Amino acid sequence: MTSNVYFSNLRARSDDNNKGNKLVKLFKKAKFNELFDEKDLIGLKIHFGERGNDSYISPTLIRYVVDEIKKTGANPFLTDTNTLYHGMRHDSVNHFITAILNGFSYSVVEAPIIIADGLSSENEVLVDINQKHVKSAKIAGDIINADGLLVASHFKGHGLSGFGGAVKNLAMGCATIAGKLEQHECAKPIMTEDCINCGVCFKVCPVDAIAKEYVEVKQDYEYSIVYDKCIACMNCWDGCPEESIDLDWEKEIPEFIERMAEYALASVKGKSKKVGYINFLTNITPDCDCVPWSDAPIVPDIGFLASSDPVAIDAASVHLINQQKGNSDSMLHKNCGHGEDKFQGVWENVDGTQLLRYSEKIGLGSQDFRLIEI
Repeated sequence: MTSNVYFSNLRARSDDNNKGNKLVKLFKKAKFNELFDEKDLIGLKIHFGERGNDSYISPTLIRYVVDEIKKTGANPFLTDTNTLYHGMRHDSVNHFITAILNGFSYSVVEAPIIIADGLSSENEVLVDINQKHVKSAKIAGDIINADGLLVASHFKGHGLSGFGGAVKNLAMGCATIAGKLEQHECAKPIMTEDCINCGVCFKVCPVDAIAKEYVEVKQDYEYSIVYDKCIACMNCWDGCPEESIDLDWEKEIPEFIERMAEYALASVKGKSKKVGYINFLTNITPDCDCVPWSDAPIVPDIGFLASSDPVAIDAASVHLINQQKGNSDSMLHKNCGHGEDKFQGVWENVDGTQLLRYSEKIGLGSQDFRLIEI
């Protein structure tokens, strides 16, 4: 089945065609104004960005989406879930503070913030999906209890899944910490022979999953991963200065990607008629907005997309990004020309399109899209 994906580029020569009004036009063209009913509680699922990151979706643009939801008579709230890694969004208090510091105050967006999985991610509902890897997914209670969702995703790269868009926003973004662990636990880091025993991994591990042992012969310490404790948060992988911590890219990462697709399916179970998706193809950086920095974009800004199909909107996003010429000053390993896979040009061990194929296979949506420019 072919799904419609509506697209607006960023060219503007009048106030009627500024970015905010482009979003309003997309909202109406995609018929999101028909999705929600009066008094519905609608979760506007976004990523607030980590502290130090500035490539997340602008709160001033989110305000336009909030206003359009309100015009339907529904009551929107901004929402996300706490992180598996121990950064500034691991609990709801610091998550809320981070959101405010990054500009998502009520005075800007005119919608309250509700961290959907509760103070310490205890607000959890099991959703039965009976898929290959996941039988019952652990989804945030306030995602389940919301009457509908508007999923606003900053499309960008990701070290483990190649890229992150609408599907990943559902999968990781709607799961509790235990649900995120269930997705990650199949792909734990591996310490290679290149390790110089500098001890950085020991310092950054939040759960004491790095063992430190003094070796008399070497008169130095050696470090190893304690897999029973490891939560696959990837702090050690990100922090290793020698890049001597690796992953099983051929076996474990493909399973991780499939688990993500299954969790995305669980996040919208029973809500298929009340979920819309907007992808922001701006500041297309190599990394997730969870990192406390924003690297140079890999391609120029492109525009905004809207659809009722999360797989189609992500497939269209990849297509549009791959049509661009890669930024040679970015993290791309090669000067990717028009039509080449930009995300594999950054994360060469990951085939991000597997997420689209598997998502389609389990019934989340269709890769077959009709791109309609407005």
